[in-house]
Amino acid sequence: MQLRRRTLLGATLAAPRIGRAAERTKITLWHAMASTPGDELARLIAKFNTSQDSIRLTGLFKGVYKDLLTSVAAAWRAGEAPHIAQVFEVGTETMMTAGPAIKPVWQLAQQTGVRLDPSLYVAAVRGYYSTADGRLMSMPFNSSTSICWYNKDVFERASLDPDAFPATWPELVTLVRTIRDKHAAQFPVITSSVVWSHFEQFSAIHNLPYATEANGFKGLGAELRINSPAHVRNLARLLDMNKEGTFHYTGRDGSGDGAFISGQAAIDFSSSALRGTLADGAKFHWAPAFLPYDPEVIRRPINSVIGGASFWVLTAPKRSAAEYHAVAEFFRFLAEPVNDAEWSEVTGYVPITHAGFELAQKQGWLDKNPGADIPIRQLNRGHVTDNSRGFHLGRMPEIRTIIEEECEKALAGQQGAQAALDSAVERGNKVLRDFQRSVRT
Repeated sequence: MQLRRRTLLGATLAAPRIGRAAERTKITLWHAMASTPGDELARLIAKFNTSQDSIRLTGLFKGVYKDLLTSVAAAWRAGEAPHIAQVFEVGTETMMTAGPAIKPVWQLAQQTGVRLDPSLYVAAVRGYYSTADGRLMSMPFNSSTSICWYNKDVFERASLDPDAFPATWPELVTLVRTIRDKHAAQFPVITSSVVWSHFEQFSAIHNLPYATEANGFKGLGAELRINSPAHVRNLARLLDMNKEGTFHYTGRDGSGDGAFISGQAAIDFSSSALRGTLADGAKFHWAPAFLPYDPEVIRRPINSVIGGASFWVLTAPKRSAAEYHAVAEFFRFLAEPVNDAEWSEVTGYVPITHAGFELAQKQGWLDKNPGADIPIRQLNRGHVTDNSRGFHLGRMPEIRTIIEEECEKALAGQQGAQAALDSAVERGNKVLRDFQRSVRT
């Protein structure tokens, strides 16, 4: 029998009184945004606070995503959870099974009467943070996707067209051999996250299951499927490229980006949100491109999946109807096209609402920043399927680490692609079963 997730049983909340300026309802947001995104989030919060006189929102930086999630769990157990917590996308299933600790966004809208319309959001974005039947669990915020960034100056040194990036993997392999042979770059290809780009995104755009049960959307009994022939062939390709000197593994968690930003690498599989960093510091001509696809797997690639984070509503003892209403009003504010477009333009994250994207087009920002529409077009490509909606897998950060470990052993020549992924599936499924048991109890 399918295991049912625990859900929050909340009472209907009465509409709050609108207070005077001196009686503002105070709410708190814990986030993981530093540098430019942190500054822009602070600006958005200040703008929200001055846009009305009944709510005062305070934003607090609580460290990187993993640390923030740990802090949230401890705060909720102590009865002192913030009203809103920013949780990275791979923590989605952990939050969805958190039972009474969370208030789903669909329920927040229902209870407060504040319109929070999921249809405002790009399908690939809202789908990740929704249940299988489309109910929005958390509020989308900072979203990116994996794309390719390439050094146009390197292409020119290799006598390649700097305005033409290969669409398929066979074409890419041929191109980077030219870059190697002409010594145009120290590293023809690098990747900031081998799991995100070459397993999660690869699965999505090729419409391949990453795991059963619709990648976990339909049940906690999901099992990994990343040792399929297509996944094995893709890893084997990277291993071959590593041996021939066209692919260089630079480590985990975005550590590879430095080699691209410094001009050492020709091509970087990385986040679309890298745009802001490149605009601020790169000393070469660069451009974004779609992820390559394998024509032996699919004729027309579909949408990629998002990275980034969303805002979750947390519960606490004696939390009032006015406080929940204030949270809903902030979420409504974030969905306004001007706020969505400005956030994207400043930070490099993609517009997550249809209207925000249209406003960015109307204002000419996309025309002034060629290629800025590529991640949006990649996310909107084709139709979202069970394989491209996203991932609702428990303890997914741990599963990512397992896959990285097995890939690293393969890159070191200690095992082949099939053995690496068979081991990753076996180890990863044990994690999923442990998570399933923890939810049941």
